[in-house]
Amino acid sequence: MISFRQHVVTLVAVFLALAIGVVLGGGPLSEVGRDALTSTSAKPKARQGDPASAFGDAFATAAAPRLYDEQLAGRSVALVSLPGADERVIQGLVGQIEHAAGTLEGKYLLQPGLVDPGEKSLVDTLGSQLMTQLDSGAANEDSPTYERMGQLLGTAIATEEKSGAGAGQEPMSIRQSLAGAELVVSPGSNPGRAPLVLVVLGDEGDDDILGGLLSGLASRAVGVVVAGDTRSGANGDLAALRARPEAGRLTTVDGVELAVGQVTTALALVRSLSEKGGSFGASGSDGAAPLR
Repeated sequence: MISFRQHVVTLVAVFLALAIGVVLGGGPLSEVGRDALTSTSAKPKARQGDPASAFGDAFATAAAPRLYDEQLAGRSVALVSLPGADERVIQGLVGQIEHAAGTLEGKYLLQPGLVDPGEKSLVDTLGSQLMTQLDSGAANEDSPTYERMGQLLGTAIATEEKSGAGAGQEPMSIRQSLAGAELVVSPGSNPGRAPLVLVVLGDEGDDDILGGLLSGLASRAVGVVVAGDTRSGANGDLAALRARPEAGRLTTVDGVELAVGQVTTALALVRSLSEKGGSFGASGSDGAAPLR
């Protein structure tokens, strides 16, 4: 017998395809998605002349809590935003994490200096200094500059324990050093470390720097999901990341300026608890969403 949950999965898949089809056809769904982001409940506002796209977004967000089935209960997420990330997108993503019964452990803002090729010497020097102060497990001293920095960031905010972990002295030391160098802004509340990390892309950047940071970060977490907008997935940073060797350690989602993309991102977080890798969204090679 087909369960109610299976019905929901099937219907959501249909409407995800409908919504994404409008995006690929150049329709105005992106603006509908932006309207939806003004509330963490992600209730899209129908736009005159565009009822189909509004319906697809509204259906996805309305069905999402049942589809999530509280599968992030007892799990925490660290949210990392790159320079230029849209705050409305971030709010919408946090709302979907909460709908899945997950907890936002902390928000970390990467600063321009961390991803600026002209500041590589600062990043390299700081990484070397931290390596002399910390235990050997914090990072691999033989790793390239940005991969090593990603490992250090991962040690500071993430854990490979699915139940999460406390901050501890070493992670706190890394956070303070990154803040002192004006490379990362951390929460003032000193949150614990999360098994899941959600990275929200912003302005276009250097592909090698981004790839190195994310590769290092993924080595210190249970799962890392990288989310970008539709354009980034088509021919921007996310598309470039998907073509790199480290993509197999990351789950990527595009279309997150839309409510339907935010639902897909939360589903990707659930999946990353047990499986690494995967490319989802309007340009995802593994389908519109990780439905199973």
